[in-house]
Amino acid sequence: MFLALRELRFARWRFTLMGSVVALIAVLVVLLSGLSSGLVNDGVSGLQRLPVTAFAFDHDTKLDSAFSRSVVDREQLDQWRRQPGVREAALFGNMLVNARSDRGLPIDLAMFGVEPGSFLSPVAAQGAGLGSPDGIVVSRTAIDAGLRVGDTVVIDRIGTRFTVVGATADQRTFGHVDVAYVPLDAWQRLHQGAGPGEKLRASAATEATAVAIRADEGLDLAAGDAAARTTSFDKVEAYGASPGYTAETSTLQLIQAFLYAISALVVGAFFTVWTINRRHELAVLRAIGAARSYLLLDGLAQALVVLGGSIGAGVALGVGLGGLISGSAVPFAIEAPAVILAGLLLAVLGVIGAAVAIVRVAAIDPLTALGAQR
Repeated sequence: MFLALRELRFARWRFTLMGSVVALIAVLVVLLSGLSSGLVNDGVSGLQRLPVTAFAFDHDTKLDSAFSRSVVDREQLDQWRRQPGVREAALFGNMLVNARSDRGLPIDLAMFGVEPGSFLSPVAAQGAGLGSPDGIVVSRTAIDAGLRVGDTVVIDRIGTRFTVVGATADQRTFGHVDVAYVPLDAWQRLHQGAGPGEKLRASAATEATAVAIRADEGLDLAAGDAAARTTSFDKVEAYGASPGYTAETSTLQLIQAFLYAISALVVGAFFTVWTINRRHELAVLRAIGAARSYLLLDGLAQALVVLGGSIGAGVALGVGLGGLISGSAVPFAIEAPAVILAGLLLAVLGVIGAAVAIVRVAAIDPLTALGAQR
């Protein structure tokens, strides 16, 4: 690295400018990574926290409308419970409602209908768990938004009243709406639109949105679908049924991919120009006996020093800015694995871009340094 270090000192302002550009790209990548993680948490954290392997929806239900259009019944639930490898199965209800607390606070809720005491029932970190027919357990983020344990929540239009009896310890949202766990029979009344005192339709008392399945690894979903006349998706696939999830994540991933490509092009262009400017010095080294591998390693080491310092600074700045954003209303979450992966990808792509530029040194003719004519 003798030549590389001397050039870093000699042309420090050029390398500082180059490093600043890479650092800014690293800041953008970290912020986009945090925004992507925040949107995922805000979109599907309620599903992520459910201890399920898969969801079985009504037959031929499309993924993008699964939680809004599917209706299954207890007969299909019983069929899934009989399948080999299924440890537990339960009816799961899901619907979005507009509500208002008795203190006048407007709030939107994603109502998760579950059987109290089942494996889907939430653990309350504050207050009590599900039990009473009109009690609900809400996400911690709903408490942060102003809802309190003990508040009465009134569902718009039908006037059904629920009491907030507890709250979870973590964020649980669905489609950017706070989750509220409600007893399944109360959810069935909501789903039918039955107000206080109205009679529940007989078939509605056996219905839900999906069958939630907890199973051993390697469960044959196709066999269960054939027996129960359902269409099932594993839990990760079911994230795509959350409103806006696929569009949001795909857009951010595309932006990140463009940033990675831009980073490789910027680094490659810089080292292409730099290699052309230092062609004479490299030719002299070849003339006095330096191996081509030495020149290549020297150039790559120079690129690694520039990339390592600039990406490290950019990631640190991005994490610092992310810490400020996390306290705002923007869905933002810094996750160490995502940040580390982003930094490594930038470094790898930057080195590839530099290598493509530096590889031309292998073609340098030592006679060039001696003044020979081609």
